[in-house]
Amino acid sequence: MKIKKDDNVLVIAGKDRGKTGKVRLVYTAKNRVLVDGVNMAKKHSKARGQVKQAGIIEREAPIEASNVMLLCSKCGKPSRLGDRRLADGKKVRVCKSCGEVID
Repeated sequence: MKIKKDDNVLVIAGKDRGKTGKVRLVYTAKNRVLVDGVNMAKKHSKARGQVKQAGIIEREAPIEASNVMLLCSKCGKPSRLGDRRLADGKKVRVCKSCGEVID
């Protein structure tokens, strides 16, 4: 998976298509990402004494990683990612549209 934590992404498919947000968590085993403000789901919570209040809580749910595209910091467009090796042998992600190094 080429999407990493703290990347700015654009949702390209689903009910939240067109929204942008920052990746908070990456679930590599399930190929899903948790994006701020995207795919909001309602969860019913039961009261737990004085600590937790009962009610309906709205929170983000994970979204399939194939439904998001990374927003390039240089060109500002959603783009596919490629890999490139630098002169020192380090592997970095590269924007396919403008060639800018992401990492």
